[in-house]
Amino acid sequence: MSTLRLTPGPRGGRWPLILVGLGVILLALAALLMGGAGPAYRWEWVSLSTSFSVLRQGAHLAVAAGGVGLLALIVAVFCRRWRPALAGALVMVAGVAMVAQPWQLMQRAQVVPPIHDITTDTQNPPAFEALAAAREAAPNAVAYPGEATARQQRAGYPRLGPITLEMPLDRAMAAAEATAREMGWEIAAVTERRLEATATTRWFGFKDDVAIRLTETGNGVRVDVRSASRVGRSDLGTNAARIQAYLEALAARGEGAR
Repeated sequence: MSTLRLTPGPRGGRWPLILVGLGVILLALAALLMGGAGPAYRWEWVSLSTSFSVLRQGAHLAVAAGGVGLLALIVAVFCRRWRPALAGALVMVAGVAMVAQPWQLMQRAQVVPPIHDITTDTQNPPAFEALAAAREAAPNAVAYPGEATARQQRAGYPRLGPITLEMPLDRAMAAAEATAREMGWEIAAVTERRLEATATTRWFGFKDDVAIRLTETGNGVRVDVRSASRVGRSDLGTNAARIQAYLEALAARGEGAR
């Protein structure tokens, strides 16, 4: 008489797979919310406060996904289920990676001054003229905020200042315009001594306005730049970084033209 032998199921049953599946679902939802928060605001589907709320919810889901992935990894390793263990580890790493950028932004907000209007000349900042109407329609002011902002800028970005190009004024303006276009800015106006443009951030589509002023000196042409956000109290260092990157690129172009 034959004996029926039952093949034992895998250790842990379906739990490692269930945990991995839950982690993947949470990860997908987090990616949808975090990835869509910026475009939803950019396309004017939601307000800025709503988009930030969606971003926070997505980050919370990403943290939860990472936690579930870690739990799946522990359970799978305990049950000696190596494929679910690998999948759990991948979910955990992906969750951590998704919250890394928002976490970095939060950390940056703690160390940069809470200002949004940056210039290389705090005593006499380049003014917005061609872009004045666009800025008047936005929450942030057209005029430079004043000494309180200047004081915070000097403390936060002490090395930010103008540069001097050793070339005639017309060549300096041509270099300034070419560099602005290379940065991807939308040019609003160009005169003999002034240039105004708008830079649009990729994710949320924030518009920051830039004014560039050229002044002839005994050593060449001094270049002053002002970059100001249309919305938001703090720019998280974006405008200062933009000015610095622009001036470095312009200086390199000037050296190459000599």
